[in-house]
Amino acid sequence: MFVRSFQLADYKAVTELFEEVLSESCYEETMKAFARQLKWDGELVLVAEVNSEIAGIIIGTIDNNKGYYYRIAVSKEHRGIGIGKALIEGMRSKFVSRKVSKILVSADQHNEQVLPLYESLGYQAGDFWRSLRPLSIVTG
Repeated sequence: MFVRSFQLADYKAVTELFEEVLSESCYEETMKAFARQLKWDGELVLVAEVNSEIAGIIIGTIDNNKGYYYRIAVSKEHRGIGIGKALIEGMRSKFVSRKVSKILVSADQHNEQVLPLYESLGYQAGDFWRSLRPLSIVTG
């Protein structure tokens, strides 16, 4: 497994991965946020490769000096082998290198099922950021 920054050549594989694992409403919301984040700071979009195939993606953002894990997705056939953890750790490293003051997990109705993954890595309830509206992905 190899975690790296998103490249334009990954676009088709990433959109297919999102279609595979996200609900329709989550897909629409995520694709908008994905496009905005690529426009503002593509370095905060990471993919995981297994045998040269995109197996996972994480979208992060920085807003007001806080780093947010926005969305993570791992293909169904590649779950359970540490891809999610590797993506989270890769994004954490990006946040740390940019000296964010706090790292938060964007928690919404679409990703409640992955919150235990973050908890297994030491994140606690106080690290989950909940909002009734989608996170406006910006960098700063």
